[in-house]
Amino acid sequence: MVVRMRHTRGHTRNRRSHHGIEGQALSKCASCGASHVRHRACAACGTYRGRQVFSVAKKHAKTEKKKKEKAEAGKAQN
Repeated sequence: MVVRMRHTRGHTRNRRSHHGIEGQALSKCASCGASHVRHRACAACGTYRGRQVFSVAKKHAKTEKKKKEKAEAGKAQN
């Protein structure tokens, strides 16, 4: 039986470098107070740095429409 090679200290520390990773920093939205990831638009109200970037109502309506179409297509196949 062959003796397995040891890992060097550098190899071990390189593997363990991810142990210190922390979660993303969250910020509070200035307009609605919901928490969001920094440097990203707020998913709750659609604003970024005081400007309206996208309409949440439009986005919600679009996803509902896609769900409805998918459900209808599934019924047509059955």
